Amino acid sequence: MQTTAEFYCAYCGETNLTFVDLSGGGQQSYVEDCQVCCRPNILYIRVDEETLDIEIDTEYEG
Repeated sequence: MQTTAEFYCAYCGETNLTFVDLSGGGQQSYVEDCQVCCRPNILYIRVDEETLDIEIDTEYEG
């Protein structure tokens, strides 16, 4: 099951939309390029398995 969530680019601060695979577990991380400035962000995703609320922290890749 997939859903969407927003994150803020660690470089330019712009809002981005990403797909989150809920079957991937409660904690996930991967790299996704910013849709505005094209720089790579490391996304740290936490999914509350009861409410399915999603929190995303970002950090510079490199």
